[in-house]
Amino acid sequence: MEWEKAKSYLLLFFILLNLALGGLLFMESRRYSITPEREQAILTILDQNNITMDTRLMRRFTPMRTMNVSGFYYDADELVRIFFGNATVQRTTNFRGYVVTRRPAELVVSNGFISYTNPNGRGEMDELNIDEAQRLTDAFVSANWSDFILDIRYSGGDWFFLTYRQVYRGHRIHSNFIEFYVTKDGIVRVEMQFSQVFGWESTDQQPIVSPDEALLTFVQRVRPHAQVSPMSIIRMDLVYFQEDGSTDPNATHRAIPFYRVFVAGEGSDPFLINAVTNEMIN
Repeated sequence: MEWEKAKSYLLLFFILLNLALGGLLFMESRRYSITPEREQAILTILDQNNITMDTRLMRRFTPMRTMNVSGFYYDADELVRIFFGNATVQRTTNFRGYVVTRRPAELVVSNGFISYTNPNGRGEMDELNIDEAQRLTDAFVSANWSDFILDIRYSGGDWFFLTYRQVYRGHRIHSNFIEFYVTKDGIVRVEMQFSQVFGWESTDQQPIVSPDEALLTFVQRVRPHAQVSPMSIIRMDLVYFQEDGSTDPNATHRAIPFYRVFVAGEGSDPFLINAVTNEMIN
C-alpha cells in the first residue's frame, strides 16, 4: 500500500514538473518572439517610409553563438586540379597574385580572393534559362564543395548569376561564397572566397536584436533613397558573417550573426545588419 502511495506521489510530482518546465519553455519562447502588435508596428513604419514587406517577417530571435573561422587560405594544387584537371598549365606570380593559365582560361589567387575566367565557357547548356544554368553550377559545386548550397540566383536575360554559400550545422556563412556567371557558352567566370570553419567559439550564447529592431536600422539608413524610389523587401534571413580576414590559415577570426535584407531591383547583394550591435555595414 505504501509503495502504491509512493508511486502516486511520484507520478504527481513528474506531472507537476512537466507542467512547470512547459510553462518555462513557453515563457522563454515568448521572450524571443515578436508579438503581433510589434509586427504590425514595424510594417506600418515601413509603409510610412515607402517600403513594402513582400516576404514574411522573421519572428524568432533566440540567442546565438559566435563561430571561429580561419584566415582565407587555399590549396593551389587542388584549385588547379578543380579548374584545369590534368592539363599542362603555366604558373606565375606577379602584382596580380598567383596566376595559373591555360589559354584562354585563367585562374588568379590574390589576397584570399579567387577569380577564374574562361571566355569559351565550361559545360554545355541544353537551353538558355536559369534552371539549366543551375544544373551546371550545382554539378560543379557538389563535385568539389559538398557543404555549399545555392543561396542566390537571378537572370539578366542572356546571362545568369548564381551564388552558393557554405552551411555549417544548419547555418549559412555569408562570407564563404562561390559565385558563378553563366552564359550560353556555359560557366565563363567563377569568383570565390572562404575560410575554414573551426567550430563554435564557446558554448555561451549571446542575445541578438530582434528582426523588427534590425528593420528599424535598415529604414533609417535607406529612408532618403526610398522616398525617391519605392523599395520592396523580398527576403530577410539570419546568417553568419566574417568581417575581418587574412591569408594566414592558422589565424582565428570570428564570424557573428548578421541579418540580411534583400531588396527587389538591387542586384544580388543584400543589406547586412550586425545582429549583436544592430549596425548596418553597407
